[in-house]
Amino acid sequence: MNTPKVSVIIPNYNYDKYISKAIDSVLAQTYTNIEIIVVDDGSIDNSLSVLEKYGDQITVLKQQNQGVSPARNAGVAHSSGEYLAFLDADDIWLPEKLERQMERFLGSPEVGLVHCSMTFIDGDGNPSGNATNGIEGRVAEKILLFEGVGIIGAGSTGLVSRKAFDEVGGFDPMQTTAADWDFSYQVATKYEIAFVPDELVLYRKHGSNMHGNIRAMEHDMMLGYEKAFAAPTTVDRRTCYGNLHKTLAGSYFYAGQYGAFARHAALSIWNRPSKIGYFAGFPLRRMRRN
Repeated sequence: MNTPKVSVIIPNYNYDKYISKAIDSVLAQTYTNIEIIVVDDGSIDNSLSVLEKYGDQITVLKQQNQGVSPARNAGVAHSSGEYLAFLDADDIWLPEKLERQMERFLGSPEVGLVHCSMTFIDGDGNPSGNATNGIEGRVAEKILLFEGVGIIGAGSTGLVSRKAFDEVGGFDPMQTTAADWDFSYQVATKYEIAFVPDELVLYRKHGSNMHGNIRAMEHDMMLGYEKAFAAPTTVDRRTCYGNLHKTLAGSYFYAGQYGAFARHAALSIWNRPSKIGYFAGFPLRRMRRN
């Protein structure tokens, strides 16, 4: 049977410690019609020396530091696969990841993106939890509501058709930490989303993860919402913003940034007054933390 080519795009910036594990996990895939494109985004560590060891097993693109979204887009521009998969340089795939996802694509032209569950690991590779609450179908409105369910970590779990990628214009170069959310939402407005519940990605959580930058996440999500509501939608705007500010408030609270917490809590309550009871318990939580 003819199997479509999958182009695997790995953006890398100063991850010489982890990049080989990421590449090795792609080379170990049971789905073998692949190409691997690593986009080095101006690394100043030993990354390029690590990449040289793989020879013609991978294609390496070098660019000045521009951020993860331009790096992913550059990798796609140099790729030839009918399908596109993305893997952050500090994460790892299990061997059947692409095979299981491609099974959901084949024969389903209405599907634009397939994601999967993932296991969290620490810097040394020890498991520390998981994310398994993925959704599928026509889910754009659920994503926009931001109520705790969505597309799981598309930066490393996502497999997307080139047609869908081109139709939404790729990743927004103005975004970093929430570029995955925005990209997934844009695809979901045009296609069905499919989900493989197995934990097929090891997502590494460590001190230098960009997703730990809450202010960058706030910037990206506000930009993503501005884009989303510039187009017609039946979802209630205030409900969505109330939920988003609730999430941002909680993130700032647990980071000990209480001024930002109060600002977003107030915005959440203004948009959704029913949330006042939720936030009433936070002073006690702060006392316990102290």
